[in-house]
Amino acid sequence: MPITRRSLLLGFSAALAGCTTQNAQQAANYGPKPQEEHPLPGMPLDKIKPELRRAEIDYPSSEKPGTVIVDTPARRLYFILGNNKAIRYAVSVGREGLQLRGNAYVGRKAEWPTWTPTANMIKRDPGKYAKLAGGMSGGPNNPLGARALYLYRGGNDLHFRIHGTNQPESIGYAMSSGCIRMLNYDVIDLYDRVPTGTKVIVIQENQVG
Repeated sequence: MPITRRSLLLGFSAALAGCTTQNAQQAANYGPKPQEEHPLPGMPLDKIKPELRRAEIDYPSSEKPGTVIVDTPARRLYFILGNNKAIRYAVSVGREGLQLRGNAYVGRKAEWPTWTPTANMIKRDPGKYAKLAGGMSGGPNNPLGARALYLYRGGNDLHFRIHGTNQPESIGYAMSSGCIRMLNYDVIDLYDRVPTGTKVIVIQENQVG
């Protein structure tokens, strides 16, 4: 069947409508969240590279729907939807994020969590961290951001976190500290999808199987 000018225009219009709908959805994903304990103002899409925006994608997997897969080399996190679909989130990976591989589960969740520097951090820079030894309250300046998922294995806290960040520019990169960081808007979305007990698989560089 010959391609006519009308069919080309219809195809272009459909593609444009699809792109417009996708952009509208992405804009809504990163819109203001005034209902939060610490309201978020919204993040313009031009501040987030297209490849770093939350999106539903094709993702073949034999894992059950609801499973979380953290691909640290790719700096991406996937929430399995089933039927070879997943929600893809961009993350940044800190030094602590390279210390875990294999299976774990979400043992605890927190909204606007408290952050406590490690003993090594306090020893290395007491002038900066000693005053925070009792913990830093949740809020816009807290390194854990809007939400935290605490990973466990066999009833033990692995001290591995999936959390928000007050440094959105770090997403998509390797960082010197922290575990797995997400944009606050994305970690809120993930937090609402995963109950405690959710299976989490962490993939590291050169991991087989």
